[in-house]
Amino acid sequence: MEVNIESSWKNILKNEFKKEYFLSLTQFIKAEKTAGKKIFPAGKNIFKAFEKTPFQNVKVVLLGQDPYHGEGQAHGLSFSVPDGTRLPPSLQNIFKELKNDLGISVPSGKSDLSKWAEQGVLLLNSSLTVRQAEAGSHAIYGWSEFTDTVISELSKNSENIVFILWGKFARQKQHLIDETKHLVLNAAHPSPLSAHAGFFGCKHFSKTNEYLIKNNKTPIDWLL
Repeated sequence: MEVNIESSWKNILKNEFKKEYFLSLTQFIKAEKTAGKKIFPAGKNIFKAFEKTPFQNVKVVLLGQDPYHGEGQAHGLSFSVPDGTRLPPSLQNIFKELKNDLGISVPSGKSDLSKWAEQGVLLLNSSLTVRQAEAGSHAIYGWSEFTDTVISELSKNSENIVFILWGKFARQKQHLIDETKHLVLNAAHPSPLSAHAGFFGCKHFSKTNEYLIKNNKTPIDWLL
């Protein structure tokens, strides 16, 4: 498969695209579509996080687990949905914490996090596709191996990145990160099931910017 991905990432990941697991993954996705399964996000958006945030521009990695599996939600950026879409509960809580931490109120109707991505926040899901209405349905078919490589390459070949790991699943990726070179921020997942167990009050938005400024990088403007 000719992977439609931003050039710096394509160079970094070129060997992954040739590996057996990735070839099997692409065949699996094609078979799903041939069988009439609805896959999210749309094909043009599968690698959107990489297009919005070239390798050399990454300052922050915000790791999600799975694309949203409802119609009109997933568009290739973790936790993000297109503007005008009803806010998923986790994103509602992310915006609440942003307000509590920095006093930033997200305007009504805003939910597309592309502005963050364009400033260097890699909005990466561990799995880049999902079957409609079936959370985690593509997670075991190779995506984790691919995105683990993304995290490892960033850790090895960059310095002073903030890795934001919300929830148990994201924290399982911590071993891939060299914490002598980067900052890792852990908290509970913003889901309503766990947000009150340590996500609210984590102040990860301000802590991220403090670290970036300390390391002579431009902070993120979190206002959408």
